[in-house]
Amino acid sequence: MTTVSRILEPEWIATATREAPLLDRHSVAIAGDRIAAIGPRAQIRARHPDIEPVALAGHLLIPGLVNLHTHAAMSLLRGIGDDLSLHRWLQERIWPTEGKLVSPSFVYDGSLLACREMLLGGITCFNDMYFYPEETARAAALLGMRARVGIIVIDFPSAYGTGPEDYLRKGLALRDRHLDDPLIGFCLAPHAPYTVGDDAFRRVATIASELAMPVHVHVHETAEEVSQSLAQHGRRPLQRLCDLGLLGPEVIAVHAVCLDEHDLALMQAHNVSVAHCPHSNLKLASGIAPIARMLDAGLNIGIGTDGSASNNRLDLIDEARTAALLAKGASGRADLWPAAEVLEAMTIGGARALGMEKQIGSIEAGKQADLVAIDMNATELRPVFDPISQFVFAGGREHVADVWVAGKHVVHKRQLLDSASSGKLAEVVSRIGVWQNRIDEILSS
Repeated sequence: MTTVSRILEPEWIATATREAPLLDRHSVAIAGDRIAAIGPRAQIRARHPDIEPVALAGHLLIPGLVNLHTHAAMSLLRGIGDDLSLHRWLQERIWPTEGKLVSPSFVYDGSLLACREMLLGGITCFNDMYFYPEETARAAALLGMRARVGIIVIDFPSAYGTGPEDYLRKGLALRDRHLDDPLIGFCLAPHAPYTVGDDAFRRVATIASELAMPVHVHVHETAEEVSQSLAQHGRRPLQRLCDLGLLGPEVIAVHAVCLDEHDLALMQAHNVSVAHCPHSNLKLASGIAPIARMLDAGLNIGIGTDGSASNNRLDLIDEARTAALLAKGASGRADLWPAAEVLEAMTIGGARALGMEKQIGSIEAGKQADLVAIDMNATELRPVFDPISQFVFAGGREHVADVWVAGKHVVHKRQLLDSASSGKLAEVVSRIGVWQNRIDEILSS
């Protein structure tokens, strides 16, 4: 392993492991892009006497957060479809606007703004779904983030492509160009059962099996989606996906709000993961996902923000707190989903869904050094009796002080450290007014 180059000395370490969820007065040694060792401070100092530790007094060190579902480029569409149900939101606002607006420059600018927002909020890896995925990848790479970029599949044509085969061809070619990229990876992203036909789903299932790729799909988001599937296909959406050979441990079911016992049994039998996005579900009045029943069934759950147009914040900490409170309130079980398990959903749960649990998601020797320091010195967070609970139920993205991705220090004292990326961001910020004017024109017409 590469020689240790940095030692972090936080007050506490939340490892996101069941074996030792919280460590007090321990240090993390980083070598290159990986965690070399974790141990008591005195022990780590004795092993590396020539390295001056990075003092993080009063800080909680957590794994980098994994945003399991978003549409990064839609940060430029924040607020254009408020107070609408999902299908009205899509049909009256989002799809007509995208049809006149989406382009490589739109996706790059929107994604770069989203990456900045996510990174400053402690999100080091995000799972995306949108057109022009090469632009999302370019934005993430500029800020040094880890991303799983969705190869979009949808039945209708767009400025990006003519249909499912064209989208897949372009996406897989992009994947091939990034095979050696340590930060950028890919997933298959069929949009939803109501926008993707059987042939396209079968093709996705074949590719997923051949290339061992995750499959990222909106499913059972609303009662209307389920009733529409019953009317058109004679089956609920999950049963249809199962019949098409698409259910398996590689599948990430986004939202999964409207589930009956058969749906849950299917997900359990096929080890399907869930991307839980409570703010979007609440804002669009889609409902509340049955998290208690999912947990009882042993499903793997990660947290997603969804896109800025339906949330409207890319704030995984706030998202996870709402998720935990909803689970308790909806189930009537106050002991459900304690803070340490919620942290797991924000980190290793998302990593596991993406097939990345051996690389990221917890603070363990040998894993990638994706780390976030939470400043617990803030008056509103004191006193601290349980650091993990305090982070989940009282903390916020404003308490994210420092961020490391693959061992590289990318955020310090809530500021991006790379001057080149900051310069590019400034250029994008200068164009926000232009985008707003174009969107206003589209909406007014």
